[in-house]
Amino acid sequence: ITMTLEEICGQENTMENTDRVQSAGSALEELLVAAKKQDYLTVGVYESAKVMNVDPDSVAFCVLATDEEYECDIALQIHFTLIQAFCFDNDINVVRVNDIERLADLVGANDTGEAKDAHCILVTSPSANPWKDPALDKLSLFCEESRSMYDWVPTISLPER
Repeated sequence: ITMTLEEICGQENTMENTDRVQSAGSALEELLVAAKKQDYLTVGVYESAKVMNVDPDSVAFCVLATDEEYECDIALQIHFTLIQAFCFDNDINVVRVNDIERLADLVGANDTGEAKDAHCILVTSPSANPWKDPALDKLSLFCEESRSMYDWVPTISLPER
């Protein structure tokens, strides 16, 4: 079997990209766990919108999550579009995750024991004392690389459990 250079490069890029996405998924999981411990998470579309409106400088990272069940939810898609626009205007990195149940498990339940609305999750950091985390640095690099390939809102897969 003979392969062209484009086919060989395409296979290498696919493998590289798969590794990048898996590495980013692990970094996202680390970031969310660490941010939760520090109480630096805002979970929920409306809660996130409030934070973005009141203190946009405190937002360090944004995660938008959906799955097949919510793909046709027009209101949610409009919220996502507005949140993404806000993030782009304020130089906030944003990613998508297609496993909302897993994401909800990571960020935990609310006070009543119900799963939180994990459609939008913000990682915040106090402006006076910005929080540094290696996972946040990895994800920022991942987003920067994705943008250089015209993937403005990259999709990340969380590691299997």
